[in-house]
Amino acid sequence: MFNYITGTLTESGDGYVVVECGGIGYTIYTTNTTTALLRIGEEVKVYTYLYLREGIMDLYGFSTAKERDMFLSLISISGVGPKAAISVLSIAPVETLIVAIVTGDVNLIKTAQGVGPKAAQRIVMELKDKLKSEDIHINSENMPSAAESGSKDEALSALVVLGYSAAQARAALSGIDGTLDTESIIKLALRSLS
Repeated sequence: MFNYITGTLTESGDGYVVVECGGIGYTIYTTNTTTALLRIGEEVKVYTYLYLREGIMDLYGFSTAKERDMFLSLISISGVGPKAAISVLSIAPVETLIVAIVTGDVNLIKTAQGVGPKAAQRIVMELKDKLKSEDIHINSENMPSAAESGSKDEALSALVVLGYSAAQARAALSGIDGTLDTESIIKLALRSLS
């Protein structure tokens, strides 16, 4: 119903902001990431999602369309409601969450308040392939060579999601042992890139 709301931020609290637009103050539930980026008194643009359900009409908002898209992906999973999705999005930036999901890092996801091990596993299982195909946008330049291991493939994809070019990612991965787990490979690659 509402794609975004632009207005003046008049209030900010734990898990919500109030944006005044056209003389109306909209209470928008949001992530810690979004709340940290917005300043009271400034003109803001918040990408929104209106959640309607049996007597509930809540407005959720995000600093970027990508964060909202991740929210929509999360609430599409059975058993993950808007509050759990906000909790997951509050633990780390979207890019970090994508890397965690693509690499199967359930431990990061289950640190979200109200998300247990089963829900975290379900999030990873249901979004892993979807995020690989939709958010990474692998083109011919980004395609891994046949010689790269599965862990290196995932690490390459994760580095591309984080904004590195495929060439930069391959260069960082070239000297790393492909038998290591994906998380270790990513950490080593990030060290060499910094």
